[in-house]
Amino acid sequence: MNIQKQLEYWCTFDENTKNELMGITDPKELEDRFYKELEFGTGGLRGIMGAGPNRMNRYTVAKATKGYADYLINRFPKALSVAVAYDSRNNSREFARVAAGVLAANGIKVYVFDTLMPTPVLSFTTKYLGCDGGIVITASHNPKEYNGYKIYDEKGCQLVPEYANEVIKFVNSVTDLKSVKAVDFDEGVAKGAINVIGSEVLDAFLAEVRKQSLYEKESDLKIVYTPLHGTGNIPVRKILEGMNVSVVGSQELPDGDFSTVRSPNPEEKDALTLAIEQARAEDADLVLGTDPDCDRVGTAVRHNGEYVLISGNQMGALLVDFVLSVKKDSLNEKSTLVKTIVTGELGANIAKSYGLKIVDTLTGFKYIGDQIGKYEKTGESEFVMGYEESYGYLVGTHARDKDAVVASMLICQMASYHKNNGRTLVDALDLIYQKYGFYLDALDTFVLKGKDGAQKIKDIMSSMRSRGQSLFGNIEKIYDYSVGIGELPKENVLKYVFTDGGWTAIRPSGTEPKLKVYYSVRGENKAEAANRLESIRAILKKEIGE
Repeated sequence: MNIQKQLEYWCTFDENTKNELMGITDPKELEDRFYKELEFGTGGLRGIMGAGPNRMNRYTVAKATKGYADYLINRFPKALSVAVAYDSRNNSREFARVAAGVLAANGIKVYVFDTLMPTPVLSFTTKYLGCDGGIVITASHNPKEYNGYKIYDEKGCQLVPEYANEVIKFVNSVTDLKSVKAVDFDEGVAKGAINVIGSEVLDAFLAEVRKQSLYEKESDLKIVYTPLHGTGNIPVRKILEGMNVSVVGSQELPDGDFSTVRSPNPEEKDALTLAIEQARAEDADLVLGTDPDCDRVGTAVRHNGEYVLISGNQMGALLVDFVLSVKKDSLNEKSTLVKTIVTGELGANIAKSYGLKIVDTLTGFKYIGDQIGKYEKTGESEFVMGYEESYGYLVGTHARDKDAVVASMLICQMASYHKNNGRTLVDALDLIYQKYGFYLDALDTFVLKGKDGAQKIKDIMSSMRSRGQSLFGNIEKIYDYSVGIGELPKENVLKYVFTDGGWTAIRPSGTEPKLKVYYSVRGENKAEAANRLESIRAILKKEIGE
């Protein structure tokens, strides 16, 4: 891409864009903005906000929406409609209005929320309103500089590669960003092309979530909840009505700068710092934190006077154990647990003990959601629960994406159940370990930004493929998902399975400039598993570089 030529082109868009670009003095910054276009991948768009083709802005959003509109028009020979939602991030509302305007200009009826709304609510809404697709403006748990754009099918599931690749072709065919037409938002509303969604759809969503309730006995469980400035504030508090819930006031309201946290990611320890401090002051039993679009939830549990963080794999196992123990009489030979290939095996082993079928998918909840549609079509399986190690869970089929609203409800009910039986969730986890063996799971993330970082990620993956079994000892099998395994789509993932049943997997992030390394280690006890984990980590850190 000719950077100077593209710079000149972008400076003709509008004065704000021109002034932003002309104010950049760092050549590396200009290169990063212009060396490529922000890629519309199978997960949609995600990137740093700013002017330029490799950034999230109103023009890249308009281009993506024009491509999506063309895809829908080509696929469905009928009158079309799309639901649109957005989170609390800076520019999310503006980007949602841009998307609505482009859809309306292409003759597609739009339903857009009048306030910020969780991703799982958009997933529900698409099917509930009978739409042909959906869009949510969010960068999920990424730092404040980011925003994103995700698309959904008529069932409320993110598009799997078979369909996403078709959308990508249409998006890539939009070469002149200035030619993308859009209806003024207010004008579209006045003419009925854009319809504003009120509170009735959220109420319908919450009614469906309540159908998944499993334990409603009274308990003196005390909960501290933080929405981390995101969309979970109202839905989560409504679903927990009747429980003793205290909200972190400084993180209650929307704030696109996420000014009280380094990053609004409940997977990271420091995101729950203020909530844990409040829990200590209030002598609370449980801490919950949801990310900005409320599809992930992180937890901390008071145990022996300290607050212990529960990992995504651990919470998944706890929920599997709780859900299946309550539902055991309604399970049958079709009952199925769905997880990803980088999710630990403890939950799967619990599910097997209840007679469930286990299905592994590629990383990304769209693959889990897609299984629900397949089961409904064939009737050969029944979805009971799906989860991934990155703090995303779904019980029920009201949504086809991970849902921190239903997860928050069930986590609190589970904690109440165990407290009424004299246990914390840590105690409950220890009982699971005693029965199924000790599992230690971990994640290392290597941030490699910019053009050089992207090349380094490619080089590392290539090197590891060429090393084969010489990289580790005790390898039982190597799975290279880039060549396709079974019915799974091809994906750039390497998974090393060890003779002792543990494994490690390496994959580039699909949404951030990161290389992710997953570990799942099994041992007779914590010390043995920790030693094994550190030996594997040392090999990979040497291979990748600190």
